[in-house]
Amino acid sequence: MPEENSGQQGQTFIERRQCVMDRRVGLDRRRGPGRRRTEERRAAEEGEMTDEQFEFLLAIDRYKRENDRPFPTWTEVLEIIRALGYRKVAEPQSLQPFKKETSPQPQPQVEPEPEPEPAHAG
Repeated sequence: MPEENSGQQGQTFIERRQCVMDRRVGLDRRRGPGRRRTEERRAAEEGEMTDEQFEFLLAIDRYKRENDRPFPTWTEVLEIIRALGYRKVAEPQSLQPFKKETSPQPQPQVEPEPEPEPAHAG
């Protein structure tokens, strides 16, 4: 039950922000209507990880604690990956399978700037 709070001038309001979950359907409203999670995203959100993912997560967490770095740079993340023993041994592959499904964004129309008028010599 939402609790009532009183404002500065004796006004009363009901606190409705206690839960971000939509109680009617059990969906997180921040994701938006009709947005489905990928299997990887669902597994991560529900705490299901492969041993490899969990090892990576622990390595990142350990690095952050030992180096007092709450937000490591991408270079540091690459160093952590290499420290775990990963090396580039295969030919590069397309990132297309990892591409997120998004709706096409309309491109803004750019109007050409008018040419400056020539200066008159006078």
